[in-house]
Amino acid sequence: MSIFGSLNISATGLSAERMRMDVISSNLANANTTRTEEGGPYRRKEIIFTPFAAQLSGAQAKSATRATGVRVAGVVPDQTPLRQIYDPGHPDADDNGYVAMPNVNVVTEMVDMISASRSYEANATAFQTAKTMAQKALEIGR
Repeated sequence: MSIFGSLNISATGLSAERMRMDVISSNLANANTTRTEEGGPYRRKEIIFTPFAAQLSGAQAKSATRATGVRVAGVVPDQTPLRQIYDPGHPDADDNGYVAMPNVNVVTEMVDMISASRSYEANATAFQTAKTMAQKALEIGR
């Protein structure tokens, strides 16, 4: 694998983790949103990365030494059930007094945010290391 391949893999990881942080931020910002443009409460969103196995098999088919990095396949709504809370005074309460709340768990989002942050840091460190190696290789050639 070339040094540029290492830089590319780290760059795709940085981009993917940044997008993951954006989705987590959106989930946290809408944790109490009971009304959206689509109708109903906000639904938690999840980011889908391309499966590693698919990339590995694709990379092996092309070349055993050519890796592509991570790719974002899309952002999809989480289909877990919405939370129901009893609040008959809420403007969005149904006839029984229950309000459909978003399926966002703040604790889960914070754990995901820490994980995304650590992954971003790891990719940034790998990028910096590859850059330093390239600089040292150029210094050898002087």
